[in-house]
Order: sequence, then C-alpha cells, then structure tokens
Amino acid sequence: MSGDLFRPAGGAATPLTVVRQHQSLGAAEDLDFALAMLAAAKQGELGPTLRVYRPQPSVALGQRDARLPGFDDAARACRLQGFEPLVRKAGGRAAAYHQGCLILDHVEPGTEAVAGSRERFAAFGEMYASALRRAGADAAVGEISGEYCPGEFTVHGTAGGGRKVKLVGTAQRVVSGAWLFSSVFVVQDAAPLRRVLTECYSALGLDWNPETAGAAEDTGTVDLNSVEAALIEAYAACVPLATGNFDALAHSLQHGASVSGAAPVR
Repeated sequence: MSGDLFRPAGGAATPLTVVRQHQSLGAAEDLDFALAMLAAAKQGELGPTLRVYRPQPSVALGQRDARLPGFDDAARACRLQGFEPLVRKAGGRAAAYHQGCLILDHVEPGTEAVAGSRERFAAFGEMYASALRRAGADAAVGEISGEYCPGEFTVHGTAGGGRKVKLVGTAQRVVSGAWLFSSVFVVQDAAPLRRVLTECYSALGLDWNPETAGAAEDTGTVDLNSVEAALIEAYAACVPLATGNFDALAHSLQHGASVSGAAPVR
C-alpha cells in the first residue's frame, strides 16, 4: 500500500501521528471520539492521525437495524450478554467487539477526501491482511458467505476444519475536506462475540452464520500485542510515523462538546 493513497494531493512527507488510547472513555464516548477527530481534521485543526485502542464490550448497530421491529429486543439481548448496545451513524449491520479486539481510527485531512473511497477499502483490506499474515494469522480479503455486517473487503481467515471467519470489519466516513477509516480487528476470544451476535441477529430477524464469527487466534498463533506491532510496522512502510499523546489530543478536541455520533440505547 502506498502513502499516495493517504494523501493524493501530494502531502506524503507529512507524518502520521500514532496515538494510543490506554483507557476507555466509555463505550459511546470511544466511538464519538473518532467523529471529533474527523471534525477537527475537516476544520484544519488536526493533521493525519491514527488512534489505536481496545474497546469495551459493545455492539454497534446500524441505522437500518434501529428501524427494525425487533430492535428493542436486540438491545436488551446485548445488555444481558454484558455488551453495551449503540447506534452508529455509519451504515452496515450489527458488529460486536470487546477487549480482545483492536480498533484503529485513521483520520486524514485532504481536499480530495471524497474521491477514492472504494480504493481505500480495497487497499486497507490488503494492507491489513498482509499485516495479520506477518503476525502469524491466516488472512485474505473478500466477503464470506453468511458473515455478520457483510462487506466486499472483509479481511477473513481460515480456522479449524476449513471454517472461514471474519477477522476485520472496516467502515469509512467521508466529509468535505477529510476522511475517517475505522477498523475493528478481532484478535482473541471470539466466543462471547458469537453469543451476543446470535442473540442480537435473532431478535432483529436477520440471517447470518454464527460460524463466521471468529478471531485471528483461531487461524494462527497471535495476540493483541503482536497484531498491533504488525499493523504499526505496515503503516511505517507506507508513511513516516510520529508518536502522539492521547491526553493532549483529547484536550485539543474538547471531546464531547459538539459531537453527535454513536448513541447509547436507552
């Protein structure tokens, strides 16, 4: 993957600042923080930034999910499984994650943000699959039959018995002047995710195959630290990196002042 994909206007020498968030702000607040980053990038107040964190147990439901008759039952089922149900602005279907997952939020300002969104999905998918392979997992790109929150550029792997499992889900939000690319890497402990998604999708009346909910550790010998290291190495091969401070970033964004994104379900 080339840094030119990040900055088609020719700003490839600008470092990508990597910010590690070590403590959760809360399930909804963690999701909203990415939108605050995007808003700041749009206004020219934040440069290229990659935020890395491990989320609280949550189920992010899509706008279409929220309009289904079984939505309230689905939200209740999530809570019973110990997962916070949220409704996100982006599309797609329900996706679950917990502290065995790694989330990357990549924000880039740019006048050509709207162009190339499909190419970003494809290129990030290949980059992420390559990084997972270097970390020791089996990984390829492409939608798998019956997966939860299906996508053309899903990163998947092969677990025991030849079972295809989803390893990475990606979403993109593009505004005039900036883009946000969010990715969830399921690394460890897929069983709770299968359970909550089974209950959630059943309540929503949506078909899916629970066997597609897996983790990178089901396909090879990996853990959260090895996956994170491989991903940072993959980014470093594309663009120069700088180290940022999460507290300083949060202060500069004045998080929560004007962001309306993922809503907790009451």
